[in-house]
Amino acid sequence: MDKNDKRGGAGTMNPPRQSQGTPSKEEMMKKAEAGGRPGPNHKALDHFVGDWKAQVTCWMDPDGPPNTSQATARGSWIMEGRFLQEDFRGDMMGKPFNGRSILGFDNTKQTFQSVWFSDMQTSIFCSEGKGENGNKVITLEGTSSCPGTDRTDIPMKVVLRVLGPDKHTFEMYDGSRGENVKTMEITYTRA
Repeated sequence: MDKNDKRGGAGTMNPPRQSQGTPSKEEMMKKAEAGGRPGPNHKALDHFVGDWKAQVTCWMDPDGPPNTSQATARGSWIMEGRFLQEDFRGDMMGKPFNGRSILGFDNTKQTFQSVWFSDMQTSIFCSEGKGENGNKVITLEGTSSCPGTDRTDIPMKVVLRVLGPDKHTFEMYDGSRGENVKTMEITYTRA
């Protein structure tokens, strides 16, 4: 092909023309920048920033008595307000326990997304969902695994409820046990 060929394509001096409907590189960059900015759904997560005291209630058997313990948590913005990180410290089964979650809002998918990991497991729990009631309630769903039972792909649901400026709850439900079988509830009060 001749270098001066005006048709465009590989090996020519002229770049190929944009097909109709395909955004230009500049348009794509502007759209990516706008989509990457924190917005009102991120602002709704401001409630979770700060230091918290936490009361943890766990049900190993839905019909049995719960196990309760105390913990602390610290929520802080990372990545210039794009993601909320929570560092959680408490006890589980009589041993010190540390966990971390990252919560954010995907402007493109219009969903909240979360990851959770701790020093008691090697799996990462990923969940995704929507907010309602002005994002005072955020419901996330995902699948988890349990090293104690060798179970994988356990359907889980997490519900975050803002109850006031200084209080919220975290509820966890195990879908493999039934639609609304709660396995954990954490009540957070501002420290």
